[in-house]
Amino acid sequence: MGYLSGEIPRVTPFEVGLPNQHRRSLDGQSWEPDPLTMDERFLAVHVSGKGVVVFTGCSHAGVINVLLAAQAQFPGVPLYAVMGGLHLSGANERVIPETVQALQKLKPAVIAPGHCTGWRAVSALADAFGTSIVAPLAVGNRYMF
Repeated sequence: MGYLSGEIPRVTPFEVGLPNQHRRSLDGQSWEPDPLTMDERFLAVHVSGKGVVVFTGCSHAGVINVLLAAQAQFPGVPLYAVMGGLHLSGANERVIPETVQALQKLKPAVIAPGHCTGWRAVSALADAFGTSIVAPLAVGNRYMF
């Protein structure tokens, strides 16, 4: 069973968006602030015998917001894996400690951080969870569940 998200609720106090994010105005004539990037989406799949695997885009909504929204679609099913961009680089490096702490409460068996996660966040995740859980995404990697 799978789920493709709509708008992701912003419920965590520390994931407040990307302060310098902008979008083209509706009339196409200017740029306007867009810190929440409300069109962010994720895909979640219930893998029998394992739990929910969440595929993120860039997690502009905040990866914890993403995971909480995914869990709400699969009540009682544990989070098994999160795979994709966690967007914890640049300005969002400030929320790495809170994100790691919140992930520890969610207890994923696999964390596969992708392109926009940033090396500081990957390092913090590996320190907190170990390399048996943190397996960075890379071309050619294969994950079997």
